[in-house]
Parts: sequence; structure tokens; C-alpha cells
Amino acid sequence: MQEDLLQYIWRFQYFNSSEQITSAGEMIQILHPGSHNSNQGPDFTGAKIKINKTIWAGNVELHINSSDWNLHNHSSDSNFNNIILHVVWNHDASIKDINGNDLATFELKNRVSKLLLEKYRELMETPRFIPCEDQVRQVNELSLANWKQRLVAERLIAKSGKILSTLHETNFHWEETFWWLIAANFGLKVNSDFFQRIAKTLPVSILAKHKNNALQIEALVFGQAGLLNTEFHEKYPLMLQREFRFYQKKYQLKSPDGELFFLRMRPANFPTIRLAQLSMLIHESDHLFSKIKDAISLKEVTRMLDVKANDYWHYHYIFDQESAYREKALGRQMINNIIINTIVPVLFAYGIHHNEQVYKDKAIKWLDELSPEKNIITKGFENLAFSNKSAFESQALTQLKNEYCNKKLCLNCVIGNVLLKRIS
Repeated sequence: MQEDLLQYIWRFQYFNSSEQITSAGEMIQILHPGSHNSNQGPDFTGAKIKINKTIWAGNVELHINSSDWNLHNHSSDSNFNNIILHVVWNHDASIKDINGNDLATFELKNRVSKLLLEKYRELMETPRFIPCEDQVRQVNELSLANWKQRLVAERLIAKSGKILSTLHETNFHWEETFWWLIAANFGLKVNSDFFQRIAKTLPVSILAKHKNNALQIEALVFGQAGLLNTEFHEKYPLMLQREFRFYQKKYQLKSPDGELFFLRMRPANFPTIRLAQLSMLIHESDHLFSKIKDAISLKEVTRMLDVKANDYWHYHYIFDQESAYREKALGRQMINNIIINTIVPVLFAYGIHHNEQVYKDKAIKWLDELSPEKNIITKGFENLAFSNKSAFESQALTQLKNEYCNKKLCLNCVIGNVLLKRIS
């Protein structure tokens, strides 16, 4: 028995409720089990229990063994001075409350379905893609749809917390915050952190002075990335190098810590190509977050991100090494990636920060309009007949897999609850 399962059983009263008596032989009736408390103090607060002929209102504490009460020193903790019932799996000791009185104790060991315990054990021990994959088809579509809504909200709220922390770093400058975050997105997983460090060394106030000159923007970005510190043969990188050296001194730019990684990457995702595309986005946009925030449709946002690197990069993947012509446009997949992982979360965080529901609704609407993500997680769920028709659904599935299935939090999952409830 685990304490989270015991709490689950008590919370939903999944036990035989006939002839309920305490360890001292007192008749009890559970009028209200209380509300689960995830903070410090008793496990359940606001309970109402009838013991013999007296109705008690207060808190309930749960333990695997009665003796755990003493192990946890609850008798000397004022947070536990209003416990009206001690619910345990195994009653192995008589307990006194904080005032020295016998604490009413209710044992559940012989009242819980063995089938429920066995199903829970199977969920915890299965090595499969998700613990419940053999039973998940038993859950109806309405339950899944409602659960996906909550999963997406959870995911966006969690991302918003990180974004609002970044906002504090920029002294509540939304354009600066957005610049840091979109730069990180362009770096993808491998170079995300370093791309953001580059962005932090190039404030939007500096970029705004040069946004009309694509060469200067690219010189600043590539220079801060540490890619202009070598000897070149071609004219274009030499021009960038001269420009950067001038502005590096003028603005006293400090190089960010770290380095770029190229290994095991497709050439189209080389950091040089992503930096070139990011530079062109800066060149072609003005107050980008404000425009995105005010956009009515997803198509407007997509057009803002539809940029191409300058002509030099159509013939190159790295400096001084010419390659066959290939236009280095920001493709549909990357545009969707940026909308899903940066634009939607920042817009949602903006709505939270300003308490304006319209921005949160817009963020979720855009997710629902975007094509679904295709990856190992979504493929795994699709193999189990889960719907994955939009980015909204793929984000829900990602949240489900990473925050519930991988952590075996079946008791906190709607799917797990539905399956366990059927056999309780």
C-alpha cells in the first residue's frame, strides 16, 4: 500500500462502507470525507464525521500504519490539533491526540476490493508505453475530450510560469521577453540555451537601430554567436566581420558563454541557417509581439513568420563552403513549431498577466487550428487509437505522457480514475 493510493481510496470512498466502526468499537458515519489538502498539515480538511451519536467537524489524517502518527511527531504539531479521525491501512498501535485523548482510528485494510489493488499494482508495474494501454479504449470520447482540455490548460499555465519569470528578468518588457524566447525557439533543443544567451546580449533597443539594414543585423547576430572569429575567403562573411567588429566596439558587446553544436543535425537545421532566418525575421518585422498580440487570424501570424534567409545562404550551409542551390525559407513545420512553442504560450502568459481572457482564448483557438505535431509521443498514442487531429490534441498528449504516464500518476489522471472506479 502507498499513501497516495490510500488518499485516493478515502477521497472517493472506494471501500466497503457497511458497519463502519473505529478500532475502539465506536460506530461511525462519514458525512463528508473532507477536501484533499496538498499543502502542509492534515491530509483532508473540513470533514464531517458522526461518531456514535455525536457529529464532529474537523480534519482527517491518513497513514499506512497507525504508528506512523508517532513517527511523524504529529502529537507535538499544532497543525494536527483538530483531527477528528485517523484513517489507516493497518491498525498496529493505539494513538493519543495532541491533548492526550485516544484518537478515533478507522482501518481500511479489509474493506478495499482486492481487484482494485491488483489493477493499481498492474498500472504501477507495467513497462508499456502508457500504464493503461490495455484498458484505455474503455474510456469514452467525452471523458477524453474534457481531459484534453484540462491537459492543455495545465501545459500552458506551466509554460506561462516560466515566461513570467523571464518577464521579470526583462523588467516587464514584453518585446524583449518575446525576443529572448523566440531566439531560443530558433535554436531548437540542441542550441536553444545558447541562442537565448545570444539574444540577451543584443537588446531590442540595439536591434531596432539597425533593423532596416539586413547586413548589420546579421553581423550582430552571427558575431555574438562567435561565428565571425576566423579568417574568411568569401566577400560576404568578410563584410559581416568588418561590420561586427565596428559595432562590437561601439556597443561594447560582451560575448555570451557557450558554443553552437552542429553534430547529428540535418543541414537545414544547422545553427547558421537558423541564425540567418532569425536575422531576416528581425529585419522584416517591427514590434513583432505587439503585432502578433493584435492579430485577428492565425494566417496573419503565419505570414509574419514566412521569411527567407538572404541570398548568400541559398548557396551555403556554413561560411566559405558553397553548396548546391536550395532556398533557405522558414518552412511550414518550423513556423508551426514557433507558433506552438513560443507564440501561443507567450500570448497565454500575457492573458494571465493582464487578466484578459481574450488572449488566452486566442492562444487556445490557434492551437486548435494548427496541424498536429508528429513525434514519438503522438505516434505512440495514435497507435492506441487516440485522436491527434490538431496541435491542441498533440500538446494534450505530450502533457499526458510526460506529466502523468511517465510519472505513473494514474490516480491524478482522469483515464486512471475512470478505469479504477469501474472496479472499486
